[in-house]
Amino acid sequence: MTETVRELASAARRAGRRLAHFPGPERRSVLLALADALGRSEERERLRAANEADLAAAQPRVAAGELTQALVDRLVLSTSKLDALCDGLVQLAGQKDLVGETTLRRELDDGLVLSRVSCPLGVLGVVFEARPDAVPQITGLALRTGNAVVLKGGREAQQSNEALVSLIKSTLKMQGIDPAVVSLLHGREQVDEMLQLDDLIDLVIARGSSEFVRYVQSKSSIEVLGHAEGLCHLFLHASADASMAARIAVDAKCSYPAACNAIETLLWEPGAEAALASTVAALAEAGVTLKGCEATRGLHPALGAASAEDWATEYGDKTLSIGRVEDLRRALEHIDRYGSRHTEAIVAQDDGAASAFVANVDAAGVFHNASTRFADGYRYGLGAEVGISTGKLHARGPVGVEGLVTYRWILLGRGQVASDYGPGKRKFTHRDG
Repeated sequence: MTETVRELASAARRAGRRLAHFPGPERRSVLLALADALGRSEERERLRAANEADLAAAQPRVAAGELTQALVDRLVLSTSKLDALCDGLVQLAGQKDLVGETTLRRELDDGLVLSRVSCPLGVLGVVFEARPDAVPQITGLALRTGNAVVLKGGREAQQSNEALVSLIKSTLKMQGIDPAVVSLLHGREQVDEMLQLDDLIDLVIARGSSEFVRYVQSKSSIEVLGHAEGLCHLFLHASADASMAARIAVDAKCSYPAACNAIETLLWEPGAEAALASTVAALAEAGVTLKGCEATRGLHPALGAASAEDWATEYGDKTLSIGRVEDLRRALEHIDRYGSRHTEAIVAQDDGAASAFVANVDAAGVFHNASTRFADGYRYGLGAEVGISTGKLHARGPVGVEGLVTYRWILLGRGQVASDYGPGKRKFTHRDG
């Protein structure tokens, strides 16, 4: 008999409470065992077969216009992705254990001591599109922080997700951890049911398009951490080094065009014509379809024409819009209007201009002379991320272990009562240490 979503979430909550009491070294060993399992050739063959089945099933949907090629590109479980997953799990295992850490200790009075102690959030409900590599990333972060997780991936990655969760559950069982700490849902109906379980799910993480994230938020009273679109910009300042600009732009657009941290728009100001020419040539050689504003096409007439819609488009493929702005202030205005608050970058040798850009851009990540592709939990040394949050509450940017713990206030006394303290009464000592 198939378990209901409530039964799965209830089991996950019970298993998560037990996991939270596991010593840090034991949770660490689980991550290392999972990395080892993902690295074994026989497991990779099984995962590859499942992934190829998903890819084959996706092609007719691409032809019918139901799926974009960019989404299918995110679906691929390549050898390099699996290698990065293994490395990320090892990296995550080596991080400091935050569960049970005392982040503040304050004596309120003699024999009355307050502590702030970190603890798991509880049960994470994670809903995501494509990207089956998100399964071990999210699970690894959940296990490291003592959280249970209920997963729901897109149906385009169904077999890949099932194969990954099966591997994770078998690894957990061998390590003496209840496999119920990780569950996989199927179908939109089960997602809607999970989103109503505010008594069992502590945080919902939604990864996908802005429309998808808004749908999840509209269906639930549970707090939702949204990982939505990434409409990122690269701005060429008049002081930009031409070869540096070209190298950064090619990496930011071409190393993984479907990623949310890939650039979609290149901006330049008067004085940056040399950097622009070098960048346009390098991008064209890399096979990027370039669209330009009237001023840009005046210098590079081979470019297609950019429309007003292009400035607000996350292509997710090898397409890039290029626009001239009058100065840095206008670049900031353009980014503020069209950006998604994900990651923005400037190429400039002028440190004053770079500092002004960094100080004034409202985004989770702001880079100077570096590719936007660095915006990633693995590259930040977080091991992995459950998503990149473009909001400002709870967590921002790549959300790693620190975003998956909360804290409790623990007060140890000797019979003291609050009414004994206040003006004209007993004084608090409030000594930290």
